[in-house]
Amino acid sequence: MPPKVQKSKEAKMKAAMSGGGKGKKKKWSKGKMREKANNLVLLDPSTKKKIWADLPKQKLITVATMVERFKTGGSISRRLLRVMADEGLIKTVCSDARMQIYTGTQIKADDDEEVDDGKKKKKKK
Repeated sequence: MPPKVQKSKEAKMKAAMSGGGKGKKKKWSKGKMREKANNLVLLDPSTKKKIWADLPKQKLITVATMVERFKTGGSISRRLLRVMADEGLIKTVCSDARMQIYTGTQIKADDDEEVDDGKKKKKKK
């Protein structure tokens, strides 16, 4: 078999630019990137005022719900919940190392009606 004749650089470049053969190499997508959360690291006065007003009215309060609703960081949320529980603005339902559950003290409840066995009954005063 005779040895192959080496092409010049110009010939190789023409062959590559002509578009014949393989074409462009496939680009692999890196998958969908999740949008990064831009939560507060320091508490500004307007957010603090909003939290102090709205949080005691909620029925279920956890660190995750607070982070989602007020866009604060987890460490700030945990500390605020502890402070509010000490002040008596919210009540502790369950306190575990992994999960703290609180409830508001200003929950609006119907004083006229009480639910018992799925039926509504009038409360006696």
